[in-house]
Amino acid sequence: MEQYDAIVVGGGLAGLSSGVQLTSKGKRVLLLEAESVVGGRTSSYDFDGMKVESGFHRYIGYYSHLPLLLRKVGVKPSDILTWEDKIHVRMDDEKPLVLGLAPVYGMIKTIKGFIGNQSYLTAKDKLSLIPFFMKGIMDFLTKPKQLDSFNIKEYAFKHGVTRDAFHQLIVPLSSGIYFLPPDRYSAYVFFGLFAPGIPKFYKMRVGAFLGGMTEVMCDPMAEWIGKNGGKIMVNSTVESLIYEDSQIKGVRLSNGESFYSNHTILATTLHSSKQLLEAHFCNEKWYKPMARLPLMPAVCLQIELSKPAFPVDITTFAPFTCMASFAEQSRTTFQQSNGRLSIILTPPEKFLGMEPKETLELVLKDAKKIGLDLEDKIIDYRQINHVYDFHSLEPGHQQLRPTQNTPVNGLILAGDYTKQPYFSNMEGAAYSGIKAARLVK
Repeated sequence: MEQYDAIVVGGGLAGLSSGVQLTSKGKRVLLLEAESVVGGRTSSYDFDGMKVESGFHRYIGYYSHLPLLLRKVGVKPSDILTWEDKIHVRMDDEKPLVLGLAPVYGMIKTIKGFIGNQSYLTAKDKLSLIPFFMKGIMDFLTKPKQLDSFNIKEYAFKHGVTRDAFHQLIVPLSSGIYFLPPDRYSAYVFFGLFAPGIPKFYKMRVGAFLGGMTEVMCDPMAEWIGKNGGKIMVNSTVESLIYEDSQIKGVRLSNGESFYSNHTILATTLHSSKQLLEAHFCNEKWYKPMARLPLMPAVCLQIELSKPAFPVDITTFAPFTCMASFAEQSRTTFQQSNGRLSIILTPPEKFLGMEPKETLELVLKDAKKIGLDLEDKIIDYRQINHVYDFHSLEPGHQQLRPTQNTPVNGLILAGDYTKQPYFSNMEGAAYSGIKAARLVK
């Protein structure tokens, strides 16, 4: 019987990060991934003959743990990313609202974004945002539970944000980033997106990937693990945990194979982790809050076009449409395409039960509202549904996030749903994997 120091269940960023850290410490590691490619929610793959990614993703410049991991495996972030110093907000078929998001790298664009755009936001509107953000960050640091009781709409109007500032800026930032309307979006989560970036404001900007994320980011991590003594198995679904003598001793696959280890790191989605833990720990006090932590879906539509939808590849928000956030990607992620539009849809629950053709019809209708006529350009399209993608970011749920170190011998949790400073993003996944690896002695 082969014994490992650690088995990592899940080949997304959390699992890969754990694997990199553990193999760098000389640990014998087995990483198991149910799909045919690594990457999890940051994967790219072939979907019935069309190359897609698992969703529309962006890299934030203030990330610190993920870039260190990438450099460790020989990947320079600057080689796999192109930086955007601004974003667009489209609310009609007129000129978009341009917001600069890079106070150092794109200082002029950032200043112009704040003092300009007078047709969208007056000086009074902009000034109303200052006390709102200042109070929100303070409450995030000092009153997290209280802040998590508010949705961002309640909190904004409670602190004097004007209606135009709310609709033109807060709505795009909330629904655009996590595809929830502001009355369902926790104020704690909203400010939690910005708080980690404050000490590193000079690094703030948005990065688009120059290729599929599996190819440019996740495969290099997996290859590094393999070259340094770890073992990776794809198409390997973990059916159950081996729990004996009050200890997790390994895992059993759906094909009947069993593997044993001193530590097992669950680095799957919250939904998959719950399925594996429920059989053994449903009545345990430590597990009950995690069991109550709700899930939320995500739906992405990716459209192959005969020519680009926009003259530049840039992150765009379209509040009050079903297109929460999107970008033309033929010059970045999908350079083999003549045109490629990736769209995160909102509210996601609405689209889960729809046929892709129905979804496309609604997207085309809303696209016309913002001056985007796609019908004559469409070559192909795919709808990517994630029924259980994230832990819920609605108010009142953040206290239910579990710690990574469990009271069960041999069991460690990893994933962006665990208690760490980031919310459902790549940095949170990477950092949770690093923290999980530290718990392996």
